[in-house]
Amino acid sequence: MPTDRPKRPSKKILETFPNPQSDRDYAIRMRIPEFTCLCPKTGQPDFATLHLEYVPDRLCVELKSLKLYIWSFRDEGAFHEAVTNRILDDLASVLDPRFIRLTAEFNVRGGIYTSVVAEQRRPGWRPSAPVELPSGSPEAV
Repeated sequence: MPTDRPKRPSKKILETFPNPQSDRDYAIRMRIPEFTCLCPKTGQPDFATLHLEYVPDRLCVELKSLKLYIWSFRDEGAFHEAVTNRILDDLASVLDPRFIRLTAEFNVRGGIYTSVVAEQRRPGWRPSAPVELPSGSPEAV
């Protein structure tokens, strides 16, 4: 009996597209709430929400390919620290961004919540200073 489930990709492929505003620093932030992999010790599933932030240079990641890439970890055993750094390394190698950070917030396992934060910045790149806006009513502006 045929199923309508999507096929899992046989390769981990991250597609890109040209940054539409490569002369400007701007942040792209994504929340990926359905990450799963397997515990390499027990084989039980680990669940996490991934928070991806990056400042693109020439390229941006295409969302469908990112979704399929993230799904490809579902049947792999990986320690939280290793898988977080692997995903960051893969994204950084494809995108070559000015800055990239991946935060993986894993669900409780054995009474312990684990968060892993990995980041990379291009040598010499510094973010612009934040703009301070006056607070209060519109009349104060």
